[in-house]
Amino acid sequence: CLIYASIYIILMNLPFIFWETIFLGVSILIPRYTLPEMASIWEPKNKFKIWLKIEIFACEALANRGEIPKSALKDIQEKSDFEVERIDEIEREVKHDVIAFLTCVAEYVGDSARFMHLGMTSSDVLDTALAVQLKQASTLILKELKAFQEALKAQALKHKMTPTMGRSHGIHAEPLTFGLKIANWYEEVGRNIERVKRARQNISYGQISGAVGTFACIHPDVEKYVCSKLGLKPAPVSTQIIQRDRHAEFFTTLAIVAGTIDKIATEIRHLQRTEVLEAEEFFSSGQKGSSAMPHKRNPVVSEQMCGLARIVRSNAFAALENMPLWHERDISHSSVERVIGPDSTILIHYMLRKMTTMMERLIVYPENMMRNLEKTEGLIFSQSVLLSLVDKGITREEAYRLVQKNAMQSWSTGKNFLKLLKKDKKIRKLMTESEIEKIFNLKLQFKNINIIFKRIFKN
Repeated sequence: CLIYASIYIILMNLPFIFWETIFLGVSILIPRYTLPEMASIWEPKNKFKIWLKIEIFACEALANRGEIPKSALKDIQEKSDFEVERIDEIEREVKHDVIAFLTCVAEYVGDSARFMHLGMTSSDVLDTALAVQLKQASTLILKELKAFQEALKAQALKHKMTPTMGRSHGIHAEPLTFGLKIANWYEEVGRNIERVKRARQNISYGQISGAVGTFACIHPDVEKYVCSKLGLKPAPVSTQIIQRDRHAEFFTTLAIVAGTIDKIATEIRHLQRTEVLEAEEFFSSGQKGSSAMPHKRNPVVSEQMCGLARIVRSNAFAALENMPLWHERDISHSSVERVIGPDSTILIHYMLRKMTTMMERLIVYPENMMRNLEKTEGLIFSQSVLLSLVDKGITREEAYRLVQKNAMQSWSTGKNFLKLLKKDKKIRKLMTESEIEKIFNLKLQFKNINIIFKRIFKN
């Protein structure tokens, strides 16, 4: 005990600069703060913590301006606290969440609480706090978007030259590579990353401007101080609220992210169809696909993603509906945002994690891709034959007619397209058998894949 006591006395008498140095050193190695997981952002405790920060920061600004006593500020800083259950209890009586919160905090602070919320309106707290929450949420979403993009990149590079069937209208068109299909998704996710960054930037605005945004009872410097402390910018102009076009942009951005997920998931579902089976979701040991049919392996994650995307898109519509409000403000937007804020951000975060895992463990069947590619007996080279005939000097219309005649015969009879072309006397007058055969080379279809990949993956 004497040893511990001696160490304690020595440490406590070290100069402040020593501890400041230690703190700064550790802060370099450890992030200044760790954002909670997505659900935690929307828990009442986190929300009220942000509310309390706003109120304290406002008091600090007022004290700096000499508008409230320094002693009151000290009380507010040291004694401010809340209890979620107590706030709920008060709200059941007063029917107002911000008043219930302030009443609860006042029970901890005492007389100095009369200097809190001076010149402010409820939306100063609510909208500024919501901006903080949405900024926190978008940071987590960006992290998951980048992880998803990396998973797509790995698969794109792995299957860069894996031949597969390109389809238009669901019908065989021309060959492409499976890596190119995924590279397309990678690029779209990259655009979504930029969209979310922009949305985060445009939602990161706070306000402390009073009842109708005129700063009639509070100085604009207070708003500037509070927003600076929270990592926000002051809204250049507000009414009683931050204007909802910012929120509409945020939630429509999430809807676009959901649309990308839906698009990719829909493609995986098609590829997993029994008749196609070019790729499928990982099926773990012990997993069961059907209560009735033991053989089933269903694309359950992809189907889940398609379903959840509908909710995120619907929430974006609700955010757009929140833009027109009566005069300087009503509260028709508030109830909506209490639902769509947590729902959309939690869903997108969850969906991105699921998609990343699915893409990392995606099962690909190159042999089935080749089998499907050969299913139409060479018809996939019809455009190449067409262009080769044009090069021989005939019109495009005549070339199209010659190729289509043989293509339709192959389509209806199942006969090999190449063999039919070799037997066509009009075509043989223009091209040798060897020239026709050279056209049916799969590698020629992919001669520019490297150029496309260099444009996408610049490093």
